Amino acid sequence: MKASLIEFISKISSGCMSDGEIERIADEAAQAYADPDAFLTANPDVNYDDTFPIPLGEWVVVGSLPETVLFQADTYMDLLSAITASFGPGVAFNIKPKQLAKVEALTALNRIQIQLASMNKEMGGYMLMGLSEPLDDELQAVLVYGNAQQRVMELGIELGIFIMPALEALKAQS
Repeated sequence: MKASLIEFISKISSGCMSDGEIERIADEAAQAYADPDAFLTANPDVNYDDTFPIPLGEWVVVGSLPETVLFQADTYMDLLSAITASFGPGVAFNIKPKQLAKVEALTALNRIQIQLASMNKEMGGYMLMGLSEPLDDELQAVLVYGNAQQRVMELGIELGIFIMPALEALKAQS
């Protein structure tokens, strides 16, 4: 399981995390999956209980991702702002958050995805993927290289962690 966790975290972090960070998160998550009670006993500062809608191991993965990897927001404007900020000022976006203010969710998400798909072409662009069960925000997503999308989805199934292209998920809800 740890090897699958390492691969999964590596792919959803799209180069934004060090191997050491990825290894540490995968190790903690593997422990949490294997024996949740022992993990909670060994880590009394962990704020998790049985009312959470996801397993402890998944909670460890999601909760350990930095804000440059895990994007959480209540609106598509805020989501785009977070994504744009993660790339830094040196990366130009053709779409601005305020352009999403008065459009339907599907239109907003489609515009974001078109922008992301046009970036980093050698890696197949970026795919915005919904990750896990959002706990505090309406939207929770990561960026995955387009050429890694299929493998990430396979790993998600293997690990029991929900991950799906955000646009596809929203279309399925409509």
